[in-house]
Amino acid sequence: MDSQRSFLVIALAIVSFFLWQEWQKDYGPQPIANPTTVEQAQNIGIGNSSNGSDDIRLTGDDAPGQASAAVATSAQTVTVVTDVLNVEIDTSRGDIVGLTLPKFPLTKGSDLPYVLMRKLAGFEYTAQSGLIGADGPDDQANSRQPYQFTQQQHQLAEGSEQLIVPLVTNFNGLQIEKRFIFSRGKYDVRVEYYVQNQSDVSKRFQPYRHLVQNIDNGESGSMMMPIYRGAAYGSSEERYQKYDFGDMAKNNLSIISTGGWVAMLEHYFVAAWVPDQQMQNRLYSMVAGNKGVIGSRSDVIELQPGESTVIGSTFYAGPKQQDKLAALANGLDLTVDYGFLWFISQPLFWLLTTIQGFVVNWGLAIILITVIVKGIMYPLTKIQYESMAKMRNLKPKIEELQARHKDDKQKMGPAMMELYRKEKVNPMGGCLPMIVQMPIFLALYWVFVESVELRHAPFMLWITDLSSKDPWYILPVLFGISMFAMQKLTPMQVTDPLQQKIMMWMPVAFSVFFIWFPSGLVLYWFVSNLISLAQMLFIYKGMEKKGLHTKKA
Repeated sequence: MDSQRSFLVIALAIVSFFLWQEWQKDYGPQPIANPTTVEQAQNIGIGNSSNGSDDIRLTGDDAPGQASAAVATSAQTVTVVTDVLNVEIDTSRGDIVGLTLPKFPLTKGSDLPYVLMRKLAGFEYTAQSGLIGADGPDDQANSRQPYQFTQQQHQLAEGSEQLIVPLVTNFNGLQIEKRFIFSRGKYDVRVEYYVQNQSDVSKRFQPYRHLVQNIDNGESGSMMMPIYRGAAYGSSEERYQKYDFGDMAKNNLSIISTGGWVAMLEHYFVAAWVPDQQMQNRLYSMVAGNKGVIGSRSDVIELQPGESTVIGSTFYAGPKQQDKLAALANGLDLTVDYGFLWFISQPLFWLLTTIQGFVVNWGLAIILITVIVKGIMYPLTKIQYESMAKMRNLKPKIEELQARHKDDKQKMGPAMMELYRKEKVNPMGGCLPMIVQMPIFLALYWVFVESVELRHAPFMLWITDLSSKDPWYILPVLFGISMFAMQKLTPMQVTDPLQQKIMMWMPVAFSVFFIWFPSGLVLYWFVSNLISLAQMLFIYKGMEKKGLHTKKA
């Protein structure tokens, strides 16, 4: 390696390779498999229902068996409005069939809220929950009236911290109240069942929770701004594991776990069911028609005559805010998917948010974290440039050895190593610092891509959304100019005309490459280059005082 130009190109190439590898693994084409049929799903063996049935309830045309005509015709929708959630609840079984996020506009500058969950003709993304089994009101074999409600519209009152929405039904001697408990400023909803056995015989049922979504809704992503649509889960054995629709089609998930959680992911948002973390649950999935399902089911509960119980779980639907998700369940915060370098990305994200808390502007926070990271890595940068300069100064002696031992390769190696030892030069000194820095570059990339805090976050002037590309392509051009300046500062002697042309056009190629990157990430690279230029000038000036040449004649 003769120059910083070589290191930069190699670093960007390797980082790009890792990005492509991660993107291909999570967002690339998946093998096509035949969807799991409903009949196959019934053999998953989830729990031990008293009637031996393990079918997974789905609403709509894909539902196994026939839904109750009474439920279908008389069900209504209850709407709930809080400061952060707008929710629609279908009273047929108490499912959440619509959910929007008023704090998050659909697009930059839009007055429409982001729609996370909906049930429309041809598309469904809903959150189901209920009680199944021989005595469960939500078993497909059972028919009952929909939940009764006191009012059809609920709104969190000014000054109130909590809103409780009760739904009541009576089924075959079971008095059931399903409560949705909303809290101010929170995206997690507590869902509780108050069940009393008013009959003279014991009753057995199982709590379950589903997330149901159409497999294909036309959304897609790119390598620079990936969009993962699919499921994920966490168990007592694995804190976080993706399980996309392709995985569902190939094999039913079936895991026993103490606690655990299941989720459906989008780029910046997540919907998740978190059952009682002290109870044993079975986590499972299936594909029925064009719908994918991931869910959890708890053990069978048996109530003797006159007994009552309370069954609770938490439903989260909102932005991937790591602190809030981490408080709900172990590993749920990993749905903010930083890839295999999450242990580096998470501290960097903490540092970024801490800085933003002081400067308010996310663009300024990116600039400051770049300064801090480059400052921390300065000793490695200094080693890198000094090693490169020493290797350049050593080149005449290396060429002399090569000429002397051109016909004896066995002597060449030991002679070179002796020369390095005598001159106190490490031939890998220029490479190793760059290799150490690459994981940090990659980790920062995922921080900028995955963090919902940067969604629609403005910087200044024409940069109004750091999560999207530069609308005027100014930052990619500035990045290319800075890269060209770094090439001129440390020119590499290349005799081959083709290589010279390739290296000359490299800044242009990377500028075009960066056009599709989020502007926040391009801002980071541009500022990083400016700092590198300043560091190079400072380091080279010091080396020249020591008599080391920093440029080739």
